[in-house]
Amino acid sequence: MKKQHDFTQGSIFRHLIIFSGPLMLTNLLQTSYQFADSLWVGNLLGSDALGSVAISSTIIFTLLSFVLGLNNAALTILSQQKGKDNEAGLRRYLNAFVVILTIMALALSALGYTLADQLLRLLGTPENMLSEAETYLQINFLGILFLFGYNFISTVLRALGDSRTPLRFVMIAVLLNIVLNPIFIAVFNLGINGAAFATILAQGSAFLYGLIYVLSKKLAPFTGPSLPSKKEVGLILNLGIPSGLQMAVISAGSAAIMSVVTVFGSGVIAGYGAAQRLDSILMLPAHALGTSVNSMAGQNIGIRDWTRVKKIAKYGVIYNLSFMLLVGLLVVVFAEYGIRMFIENEEAVAFGTRYLQIVALCYPFLGVNFILNGIVRASGAMYQVLALNIISFWVLRFPLAYLFSEWLGEIGIAVGMGASFVLSSLAAFIYYRFGKWRKKELFAKGN
Repeated sequence: MKKQHDFTQGSIFRHLIIFSGPLMLTNLLQTSYQFADSLWVGNLLGSDALGSVAISSTIIFTLLSFVLGLNNAALTILSQQKGKDNEAGLRRYLNAFVVILTIMALALSALGYTLADQLLRLLGTPENMLSEAETYLQINFLGILFLFGYNFISTVLRALGDSRTPLRFVMIAVLLNIVLNPIFIAVFNLGINGAAFATILAQGSAFLYGLIYVLSKKLAPFTGPSLPSKKEVGLILNLGIPSGLQMAVISAGSAAIMSVVTVFGSGVIAGYGAAQRLDSILMLPAHALGTSVNSMAGQNIGIRDWTRVKKIAKYGVIYNLSFMLLVGLLVVVFAEYGIRMFIENEEAVAFGTRYLQIVALCYPFLGVNFILNGIVRASGAMYQVLALNIISFWVLRFPLAYLFSEWLGEIGIAVGMGASFVLSSLAAFIYYRFGKWRKKELFAKGN
């Protein structure tokens, strides 16, 4: 088996740097699916098509988020089993996750395809965007199993301390997506649907390659699918349901904010869509650090080494603050150039630029959320993290974006978002410091 990191010993800072580096690159490549779609759609098909992609993508990740949230449960359960050096436990829980995720992915694919029109209307999608957005959305839902498959394989490897191998899978998908997008959009004259077909074909290739590679190299103890035990299903659902709801809360909050954006018309929608594409890339270091500390803390929580867990949190916050402050300052200077990569409509460019310049200054605070919630999540305290996310999005982010937009107009969306980043980081710190997440026990002795 390929050498994997044991986070229960050695330099914490060195582990954090070495493990998070490939993870940042992997996340960057993965995000480039939507980046490439938006870049080609915006330049080849115009602002309305870009707006359709932005609205559809919000719905996709809102509905997919519940099953994707199970990956967080997998990271916690499998990393703790790795820390305990329990090979039999790893094998049992891997099998259980495969069975449960497959069933959920197939069900969600059918549900999303059927309800595409209703979901778009619920968000207030303008009539001139509705038809294109619906077909783009339906095609993406057909490829959900591929998306879930290679994401899960990557999560398993990270739980075992391997952040490099997933780069192989994502690299293949990204290269295919970049090549296929302009061919399907312009050469085959499929328009916005071509971007969707290119994405699911690329993800399908990544999944099949990843599955074959991991099995042939024996990088994880996968077995043939079998009916999991009630105890395994119970623990997965006990962690997976609140973890999935965490993702649903986040994505539904994003969809709610999109409903605020759509009030201001197609120019603001397109500018917000371009800004969100850049924002998703700019926040990747913080996301990667959150996943890294989840894996690292999980292994150490498995052996109850709380001193080491505290140091992981400390180094993670310091690393995040330094990195994200630099990113924020660069965005303030170069925001307009980034927005113009997607769109040339002046109204869209003006809004997207101002939006990014405001929220970028608050990136370090949002990063603190990812780090501290990642540590708490590693203990299995999923309901507590769910509560923190509800506070972050539904008590703070959506209400503040709405209220400030009523007061300041469209730019109030950015002001409200930035303010929510600051306040939610304070809530995360208070729970990390004073909460009872350290008392969480996932497994009986010997399991």
